[in-house]
Amino acid sequence: MSNTTLTLAESLDMNAAAPLLQALKDKRGKPLSVDASQVRRLGGQCLQVLLSAQATWATDGQPFEIAEASPEFTDGIALMGASQLAAQSTVQDLTQ
Repeated sequence: MSNTTLTLAESLDMNAAAPLLQALKDKRGKPLSVDASQVRRLGGQCLQVLLSAQATWATDGQPFEIAEASPEFTDGIALMGASQLAAQSTVQDLTQ
């Protein structure tokens, strides 16, 4: 089964958290590839949504990956202590 792709917005601030959550809910149950190549700003609320999605996909037994990440996205998750979000992982890696 091929991955569904979700392209993240350029600014993932507080106002983007609810739309991001809804977009992820709409894609639940399918392998997901997240394109973060356009992200220039990452806020804590959107990071929490993405971390929750990663855990949800693992619980559902579905692949979840950040396929593309801008330098700003990568720096943002590192500054907030969530570098594991961008690590290439499989479902098995997340559930061990």
